[in-house]
Amino acid sequence: MGCARCVIQYHKHGNAIMKEFIFQRVLQSIVTLIGVTIIVFCIVRLTGDPTDVLLPLDAPEEVRIQVYKDWGFDRPWPVQYLIFILNAVKGDFGESLRWKVPALSLVKDRLPATIELAVVSSIFSLLFALPMGILSSIKPGSIVDKLGKTVALFGQAVPPFWVGMMLILIFSVHWKILPTSGRGTWQQLIMPSITIGWFFTASVMRLTRSSMLEVLRSEYIKLARIKGLSEVFVVGKHALKNAAIPVITMISLQFGAILGGAVITETIFTWPGMGRLVVEAIFARDYSVVQAAVLVFATFFVGINLSVDLLYGLLDPRIRYEGR
Repeated sequence: MGCARCVIQYHKHGNAIMKEFIFQRVLQSIVTLIGVTIIVFCIVRLTGDPTDVLLPLDAPEEVRIQVYKDWGFDRPWPVQYLIFILNAVKGDFGESLRWKVPALSLVKDRLPATIELAVVSSIFSLLFALPMGILSSIKPGSIVDKLGKTVALFGQAVPPFWVGMMLILIFSVHWKILPTSGRGTWQQLIMPSITIGWFFTASVMRLTRSSMLEVLRSEYIKLARIKGLSEVFVVGKHALKNAAIPVITMISLQFGAILGGAVITETIFTWPGMGRLVVEAIFARDYSVVQAAVLVFATFFVGINLSVDLLYGLLDPRIRYEGR
């Protein structure tokens, strides 16, 4: 009876810690999103007066004042922010100053294109990075390892916008085999996906290599080889399974980063996604659209981080206790 009671108390204690862990992580995510709203709200209002874009240069001052009142720009910033937050909670981000439609509807229309680009970029990154990282770890110092290090170095040193322009110059201008812009065919998806996935390919490749090297040097891998197991079985069954945990974490986090990092790439290739929408809205000083798009980006990124954090807490109880 005493042992059974101890087991029950242990499970109750563990459940209480897990609930506290989840509550803390969710609360931190909410605070992060609130911080994002404050930052983006202030920054977009520092970009300039929207009436300079909406009205002619010779517009009378009375007209400008009336526009301020119609859009609520005449109120103090704290009041404007409170109104923005209360409406955002209800899914209302206001009307676009430029397109005269609800800002959230514009974001919803452009979001599928950005997700499509992010998914294909992630697939491209994984198809190249994982095999190169694994082969580099199996044969360190080999030609494959040196090639992988070179690719990783260039991937993290070369900015994406330069990669995009070089791809356009080579494949569109000189060779004329791929379209320079637009969306709708698989050919139009190739260069934007490579441009975004290039940087993340280097990161995943380096982490895969380092994780595999650490696992391959462990004692249980040496024991598996002593038992006479084939190298393919040792690497595929034992090493890769244990080395994949940090790699999966990075892939999950980088998918959110790809969503947010598509701004420059979508602009270069005229890809009709959220990144290009944000750029157009910034130039038009369209506060509502910028706020809606950035908050959606932030929600995706924070949501992915939260999911990975909670998954780690479920898989490794030590994280729950350390995070208290």
